[in-house]
Amino acid sequence: MKRVLITGGAGFIGSHLCDKFVKEGYEVIAMDNLLTGSLENIEHLFPLRNFEFHHHDVSKFVHVAGHLDYILHFASPASPIDYLKMPIQTLKVGSLGTHNLLGLAKEKKARILVASTSEIYGDPLIHPQNEEYWGNVNTIGPRGVYDEAKRFQEAITMAYQTFHGLETRIVRIFNTYGSRMRLNDGRALPAFMGQALRGEDITVFGDGSQTRSFCFVDDLVEGIYRLLLSDYKLPMNIGNPSEITIKQFAEEIIALSGDKNLKIIYNPLPQDDPKQRCPDITKAKEILGWQPKVDRLDGIRRTYEYFKKKVKTS
Repeated sequence: MKRVLITGGAGFIGSHLCDKFVKEGYEVIAMDNLLTGSLENIEHLFPLRNFEFHHHDVSKFVHVAGHLDYILHFASPASPIDYLKMPIQTLKVGSLGTHNLLGLAKEKKARILVASTSEIYGDPLIHPQNEEYWGNVNTIGPRGVYDEAKRFQEAITMAYQTFHGLETRIVRIFNTYGSRMRLNDGRALPAFMGQALRGEDITVFGDGSQTRSFCFVDDLVEGIYRLLLSDYKLPMNIGNPSEITIKQFAEEIIALSGDKNLKIIYNPLPQDDPKQRCPDITKAKEILGWQPKVDRLDGIRRTYEYFKKKVKTS
């Protein structure tokens, strides 16, 4: 049985990766310091013989007994509300944490996939964003703690690949949504859904003309899985190129709620908030044979039902 370590394994995407690898017959070790993750996301896996959980901060020395075939590094605060509140921890997990895990991968002779982000493109000057674009990023702005942690993470991963010959993969994740997101994590989708479920008006920052491209988590996980097992060694975008303005998205949530009394209210746009975000997934299509399958309206409906149940039971 092949063995995989998934850091950030109790988080939104990490927990879905745990499900995927358990389903595929791997022995799965989830590691998380529970700073933003939750045991609730993985408690259904605890009775399984091929799953174990380690409560640990990967910014500190990481030890795992026995062999490892793969490491997936998904430990990091990922939403603005989290990394603005925890800037030092965000920088440390992207730098020290990544260094520790690359060292572990070298020791175990394991292939490692690290989770990067579309945020490395900053407020992009080309559209859509392809992997060759270097980005337009404010290194000392409020979002810099996350953007630069991820950019360093990519740089050190490539250094381990070229200098040590380590088997590495880098996924650049675009906006993702689905079950196990937190309603209060500060991102547009859970924020809008939380407001709609509470009967509150929907708060849009700026004039709502900025765009995002939302990928359902099941599609994302399949893309990550294929990238890990592929021979492709450079960064790759995984996301949904179906682009929508934030205003249109807010209107979709209002329609989904069925509450005709809800309105959109506008607040000032935060500093360095990207005006456009859309992945060029040509490489994923050609190399992995991957593209998203879940229609946005269907995925949003499924996610809204998940949040509705969460609100009822909380």
